[in-house]
Amino acid sequence: MMNVATQRVLRVATKKGGSGKLFSSVSTRLLDGTEEYPGLPNLTHTPKMASQASISTLPNGLIVVSEDACSTSTVTMTYPNAGSASEYLGEEGAALINKCLAFRSGSGLSTALINRTIENEGATPFAKADRTSATFGYTVEPNNALGLIPLLATDCTFEKWDVRDAKKLAKFQIDEANKSVEVVLTEQIYAAAYGASSSMGRPMYSAAASTGEVISFRNRGYGLNGVILTATGIQDHAAFCTEVDSLLAESPKSDTSPSPVASYLGGEARLSAPSIGYAHVALAFEVKDPSPIRKILKHCFGQIGKESGLSTFETGGMVGVYAFAPTEGVSTLETAITETLTTKLTSEVILKAKILAKAEATFDLDCGSIGLATALTAAVMETGTFTDAVTVAKLYDSISDMDVINSAGLMLKSNPSLAVVGDISNVPYQGTFASRF
Repeated sequence: MMNVATQRVLRVATKKGGSGKLFSSVSTRLLDGTEEYPGLPNLTHTPKMASQASISTLPNGLIVVSEDACSTSTVTMTYPNAGSASEYLGEEGAALINKCLAFRSGSGLSTALINRTIENEGATPFAKADRTSATFGYTVEPNNALGLIPLLATDCTFEKWDVRDAKKLAKFQIDEANKSVEVVLTEQIYAAAYGASSSMGRPMYSAAASTGEVISFRNRGYGLNGVILTATGIQDHAAFCTEVDSLLAESPKSDTSPSPVASYLGGEARLSAPSIGYAHVALAFEVKDPSPIRKILKHCFGQIGKESGLSTFETGGMVGVYAFAPTEGVSTLETAITETLTTKLTSEVILKAKILAKAEATFDLDCGSIGLATALTAAVMETGTFTDAVTVAKLYDSISDMDVINSAGLMLKSNPSLAVVGDISNVPYQGTFASRF
């Protein structure tokens, strides 16, 4: 039996004159709601509004974040317990396969009807997953943003042809990921940092899970409680929340099983591939401080290591450096990495790093509807709230040199994580690197 939200989607899918409505809906309207030239784009510029965001938690536990200034709407549903780190032992690959099941049969709707509805509304769908979460979303003209929301929280029916196709897609994505040294090295650094058998250390790119394990994982990770729904280009937050609450009243509820917890350990992961002719090395440390300080540290070491050809990264509570060299030049990597991480941080370096980190954070809030939705969701996941660009800038300005120096000191006291891919025969082991700090 179809629920209210499903019936709403069906009405959207079967409404007449869809293409004509789409054409007229993209016309820019004047501030009083009328069209300057009916059926044609408006020629008069409208004033740019400063972005304002609002947040509410619905009775079902869904966190709703909306923003009111974007000219297009990106709507995302982020499931914090649907990343690969939430997989139980034996469920390896369940997160990736479930991501590939996005916008497939569920809640009384077929895959064909779901995708036809999205197409009729002029929306562009997307789905992504990583170790800490999974996100389904779409970008669309603001007038059509609300009606597609039930498609982000369908009760998946796991039709055998959908599961078959999802597994094929997952295997294709795995093959593509294995062609990227960056992705392979990322998998290895997590294995080194958290242990290869832990939920955080096991591969994200896997399709080994059985259909039963995929279903079990979805039942646990895809309920609404604690999920973050973010939408840009929404003028009335309160009305939006009321509609969302109604549309998702019969959406799946997650069970109460807790997700696995993985602790940072530090260690080593080495993957030999001599034919590459290069050694790719990543060395990372745990940083328990909040994201702003981690980002500043990343840019501090980035400035210091730039002349040596090193790059830096910040991910999963870690800050680290990355370097690569041909087989005959591997001996220089250890020196370059060690010198970069042990060089004293000066006020000048920290100031430049703060400017870069602040710019990076504020640009994320002003880089289009998808980037803004992603930034708002990330802020809510980390802190439980969000801040505007002015507040973000003040936050970075409030971080002192000693805050950064003390954080760097504690960072280097943690057990380092070493990941090596390629021609690894001449790359020192983790213990050698650890003895340098």
